[in-house]
Parts: sequence; C-alpha cells; structure tokens
Amino acid sequence: MLAVTADDHPSVAPDGPVAVLANPTAGRGRHRGLLPGLLDRLAATGRPVRLLEAHSAEQAEAACRAAVADGVAALVAVGGDGTVHRALQAVAGTAVPFGPVPAGTGNDFAVDTGFPADPLAAVEVIVDALRAGRTRPVDLARLTGADGTRRWYGAVLAAGFDAIVNERANRMRWPRGPRRYDLAILVELARLRPRRYKLRLDGEPQEVDAVLVAVGNAPSYGGGMRICPDADLTDGLLDVVVGGRFDRLTLMRVKPSIYQGTHVRHPLVRSYRVREVELAAEGITTYADGERVLDLPVTVTAVPAALRLLR
Repeated sequence: MLAVTADDHPSVAPDGPVAVLANPTAGRGRHRGLLPGLLDRLAATGRPVRLLEAHSAEQAEAACRAAVADGVAALVAVGGDGTVHRALQAVAGTAVPFGPVPAGTGNDFAVDTGFPADPLAAVEVIVDALRAGRTRPVDLARLTGADGTRRWYGAVLAAGFDAIVNERANRMRWPRGPRRYDLAILVELARLRPRRYKLRLDGEPQEVDAVLVAVGNAPSYGGGMRICPDADLTDGLLDVVVGGRFDRLTLMRVKPSIYQGTHVRHPLVRSYRVREVELAAEGITTYADGERVLDLPVTVTAVPAALRLLR
C-alpha cells in the first residue's frame, strides 16, 4: 500500500492562480449560466482565476496537466464525474489541491466526498478552504492495464453488466440522449449471461461466474447508485462487489435496491475489501467514474491520501 504525501512532490505556488476546468455540456447544460458567478466567487479569494480552454475530453485532460505543471495553486472542476475524472489524471499524487463543483448528470465523487450537491454551495466550501489554506486527504484508485497504461479514478470501476451497457450505448448512433442508454439496457438484458471472471484479491486467486462486478474507492456510481455501499475514501482499501449468476428477472429485481445499497444482502452478491485486485475476463471494456477506460485484464490498487480536497 503506497501513501502519497505532499513531501513527495514540489510545493505548489501559494499565490498562484486557481485553474478551472468547466464542462458547459455537463448536466445537459442546465448549469451553464452559473459559471460566471462561480468564477467571481473563486476570484474573491484574491487569487487570479484561469479558465482552461478545451473542446474535447482529451484536450481537457491535457489542459489540466499543463496547468499543474505550470504551478497553479489549485484545480477546480465544474461538471460531473467525467469532468472530475479528467482533472484527477493531473492532480493525483501531487500537492495541488482539488475542488469538484457538481454540475453534471452524475456527481457521485463530489457528493461522496462531502461536497453539497448544489454547485453554488459547493463553490463556497472550496472558497472557504482556499482562504483558510485547508485541504483534506482522500484515497484514489490507480488502474493499470495489461500494456502498463495507468489511469486514476475516484469513485467506482464498473466491469460487469453496467460497463457492457455503456459500451453498447456508446456504439449506438440512434436514438440520442438518455433513450439511447435505455435501449442499450434492453438489448443487453436480452443477451444477458454470466461471464467467467478471474480475480486475484490481495494475491488470493478466485474464479467466479458473475453479471455485476464493481471496484469502489467510493460508494456510488451512475448518479447515486450505491454499488459499493461500505466503501470508505479514507481507509486505504478498495471494496469489490460481485453479483453472481443473475438471470434477467433477478437482475431487474435487484437493480433498484442498488440505490439504497441493500443489494449486498442478496445471496448471490459477495463483497470483499482489499488493497489490490487483479481482474480478468474476456470481451469487457471497463468504465471508471462513468468514463470509458481500459479493457480487461486490469490491476486496481488503492493509493491512500493520493488527493488533497479543498474542504
């Protein structure tokens, strides 16, 4: 288990600018008009505010990395979990503090780390922390692919039915909007079958047939679904939740209980708490923080105190 502390990295510029990554399409654009006010509140800390320019997810990530390399005092992400995910790639394991402003369809990381769901209230928490010079450490998960590619995530890695549905929806050109995801669910339900997974949990091998597989640094994904309800962002561990040989009817019955986290009581569900998990299966592309990441096999490692939150 690797702890990351500020002593491992150069200190940030105490009077440097606050960089802001904003996704204007997050939450279907319903918070777009709030951005000028959010920037004004951040500027009230007396620091310059730099709005990062990006026209794609890749550009957003590159802009965040460049800002951190330039020595910004903090990075703030205005958007949903996808926007947070891009920003995390730049600040993970550094001394640069981070503040998420929940303005997306899914804001699981921000809410699970204690920020208000209201964007204006969340930015006030960040402003107060900046003025006081206050940060709080939380864990992140580090994802490593078979080719050595590394990604960080803050909330949950989906590697089962939900990942398969996301992959289907992303390949569909019709319909647009949320109906595409609904149709993808119907298509994949018709094709539902357990997959054979090979897991290595802190070195202990297991093979299971499963429909749901999630690795949580935080409890929630998908806009409040508590798939890993007991996950703790400060315990240095990952929660692995495996839902076994569900048929279609059982899965449909269990799915609603995920919002309350009570699905873990089902006899086909198993939960584990580990520092590291190796996960392999055929034909699965994983999704972390709702973003498409790496094909299985992957290794997921808990990294304690990898992020400094402005709280």
